[in-house]
Amino acid sequence: MTQNPAHPPQRQPDTQPRPGSRADRMRKPLAKDALKKLAEDNGVCTRPLALRRTDTVTGATEVVEVPCGATLAAKCKPCAERGRRLRIQQIREGWHLADEPAIRPDPAGEEALALVRVRAHMEFEREALQYQPMHPDERAAQLADLDAGIAELDEALSTTDLRGHLTPKERDDRPRRKRSTRRRQDAPDLPRLPVDPRTVGRAYTGRQGQTYRPSMLVTLTLGSHGPVHSHLRRGAYIAPCECGQRHGPHDDVLGTPVDPAGYDYRRAALDAIHFARILDRWWQNLRRAAGWNVQYAGAVELQRRLAPHAHFAIRGTLPRRLLKQIAAATYHQVWWPSFDHPVYRVDKPPVWDVDRQAYVDPKTRAPLTSWAVALDELEEPDSRPAYVARLGRIDARGIDHGTRDAERSIRYVTKYVTKDLTDQAKPRSNPQRAHFDRLHAELSTLPCSPTCANWLLYGIQPDGAKAGLTPGRCTGKVHQRSTLGFTGRRVLVSRQWSGKTLADHRADNRAWVRTILAGGMADTVEHDQADTAEPDGPNRYRFELARPEDPDVLPVEHRILRAVSARIRWRTDLDAARQRAPGPLSATASLPLAA
Repeated sequence: MTQNPAHPPQRQPDTQPRPGSRADRMRKPLAKDALKKLAEDNGVCTRPLALRRTDTVTGATEVVEVPCGATLAAKCKPCAERGRRLRIQQIREGWHLADEPAIRPDPAGEEALALVRVRAHMEFEREALQYQPMHPDERAAQLADLDAGIAELDEALSTTDLRGHLTPKERDDRPRRKRSTRRRQDAPDLPRLPVDPRTVGRAYTGRQGQTYRPSMLVTLTLGSHGPVHSHLRRGAYIAPCECGQRHGPHDDVLGTPVDPAGYDYRRAALDAIHFARILDRWWQNLRRAAGWNVQYAGAVELQRRLAPHAHFAIRGTLPRRLLKQIAAATYHQVWWPSFDHPVYRVDKPPVWDVDRQAYVDPKTRAPLTSWAVALDELEEPDSRPAYVARLGRIDARGIDHGTRDAERSIRYVTKYVTKDLTDQAKPRSNPQRAHFDRLHAELSTLPCSPTCANWLLYGIQPDGAKAGLTPGRCTGKVHQRSTLGFTGRRVLVSRQWSGKTLADHRADNRAWVRTILAGGMADTVEHDQADTAEPDGPNRYRFELARPEDPDVLPVEHRILRAVSARIRWRTDLDAARQRAPGPLSATASLPLAA
């Protein structure tokens, strides 16, 4: 076959670029990427902070480095992974406790009681001053003197060993709005039992005399906002979706509505905004119905349909029938002014009137309804809440202590805590991006709080209105694409779960490492306290951020290299000490990396 000289055959590109070419140089790995990879492999923070520590007694200063403490892997993977391991340790230690973790507070001393007694007298005098006949200016002056004395006494109380505050920090004399606590007629009734202060679940005795103390893993999900494409697997059989087809686990339409026009995006957005309040209400109902102080630890994630749901480890067991009854009866009423129908468009919002210090209609110049007046209208007997958020489906299963299922469930709960809320549900196809954009567009025009600028679209002035508010561009986290409406805490742990905070767990890990490096498993609490005690109290040292241009602050690359070497040497010494340690290691032996 002859070749046409007018169309010569195209030359196939070489698989290897020419040595010395730009393509050859661009294929070589970057030095900074290699340093970051080495730091991540050894658990060293990639964004260390340089702090200047000043000794207030001697005046000596030195630069110390601390990890950045990021909770997201996108910012710092080693710090985020260290935080995840701490959460795993916290859930593991508190899930199947046999004894109560609560710590009873010590009684207050005579000095603190004397200050509280004086504080009570001053509060009585302040209230009695309101009823004494005198000139308003004289009453205001005496009130100012009393408030100054109360502030000084509160400052003295803060130096005692009392925990918490006697009174709120700010005195609010405005009348408090009260709502009826009567349950809705369309909600099922809930059993109500006296709440026992115990936090440990019930123990069961087997036929052989062994004791079992199982717990539960619970998943709370919002109700349906419309049918979505799903991958339904029942064993080896893949069930057809609502659309009539069978989708694979990585289909491009998974999580998207079958009928986008009929999907209730408004309710999906409002449920996401108030999901944190629904969870709080569910735990209140659960404790009242169970009759004891149920403890929990879990995390909030996004489903493929972009709706938040939560996984919780619950200490103790409860009947599944009771859990489903509580889920069906859980709701949260949003007592805001009605925002069903917008009055203004985003491109033609109300304008700010400087003279009236309020927003007015752009045509009639009439002021909008103020927030206080809008709330007063809700005091009418026939008023209804602006929205009622309800909980949907619940899944629960029992977990036995010390099993593989328990450890797998703990890692399942903490699977996505190092990622942003929308990272595990990122759209990968055009239908998923369109679904994401439609939900975000609905969130951008809904009010997120009493101070939200979107209230202007519904003819209501936000609480504390000021100039510069732009509807559709509220700066609240609810309207951001990285949250998709949910702005509560991602990780939720009850107060009496393990009796410890993350700082306490971190201190336990460091104490374990110091014990191993001391040469054995003997008790070295006194030795540790002697090393960490400060002769002049905790206020001896003063910390401040060191500037990068300071002469004694090395570049961050040098500090990371030094930290990597120190971590490698530390691990070598720790492994050698663990081999020399007599006897079996403790249960926390696998947790030194979280220290």
